Amino acid sequence: MPDLGVNIGPLKLKNPVLVASGTFGYGDEFKEIFDLNTLGGIVVKGISLRPKEGNPPPRIAETPCGMLNSIGLENIGVERFLKERLPFLKELKTEIFVNIYGKSIEEYAELASILKGVEGISALEVNISCPNVKEGGMIFGADPRWASRVTEAVLKNTDKMVIVKLSPNVTDIRMIASVVEEAGAHAISLINTITGMKVDVQSRRPVLGNIVGGLSGPAIRPVAVYMVYQVVKAVDIPVIGIGGIVSAEDALEFLIVGARAVQVGTANFIHPDIACRIIKGLEEYLYANSMNSINDIIGSLKT
Repeated sequence: MPDLGVNIGPLKLKNPVLVASGTFGYGDEFKEIFDLNTLGGIVVKGISLRPKEGNPPPRIAETPCGMLNSIGLENIGVERFLKERLPFLKELKTEIFVNIYGKSIEEYAELASILKGVEGISALEVNISCPNVKEGGMIFGADPRWASRVTEAVLKNTDKMVIVKLSPNVTDIRMIASVVEEAGAHAISLINTITGMKVDVQSRRPVLGNIVGGLSGPAIRPVAVYMVYQVVKAVDIPVIGIGGIVSAEDALEFLIVGARAVQVGTANFIHPDIACRIIKGLEEYLYANSMNSINDIIGSLKT
């Protein structure tokens, strides 16, 4: 069979398909559905310093070819994560990425410090791009200076590989990518959701309790592919593509423009085993095209 192995910096993945933060819980929720060891990696639900309740409901709204979410980074906090969730994840034979979120640079640094030296964690994904929280989030992801400072603070306090997750809600995503690379990030993931809103025309009120949310799903994929294409040309560190992937063909778009791996998000809600289907589809594509390695596809765009 063709080789699906890829490198993200010093990290070797068995295949380039990961599941995205916020769409796969803490992993154990899916253990009865398929063998989690088949995945290239799991990016766990975003973790903050202390437990977070999230935004008021309603927090989910369907849209044409997509979904608006305003969960607000609800999570159990880092202490409970380490005690209750990490033991299960450590037993898996796949890479574990912990998505971290802070309301201040100091919180990002403290989170990184708490996770320093903890076994079973392959990398930190630094979320500076959530559009539906009032503190942190977009404040750090939209300003190059803040993005750089957060990245530096995390790197000073961790022994893990650091991936910075970028927002599409900026004027020029290449600028943000370049500054986090200069700050020392080992890799970049993009895109997070696009800020959006839905209105109930009968009540004339916002559908979401938080008024606005993050748009995800196939509707945003062309935007995501274009931004990944831009960032791949702007930086030298590995890029992980995210946004509206529901099939192997979708994943291939990101790989062809230069992403070294992809994350599958919203599609997990529709087909909980979609990541497995995508992995199988990538193998079939390579076999059908007489290719021995997925690396023959990465960055192969013809213009």
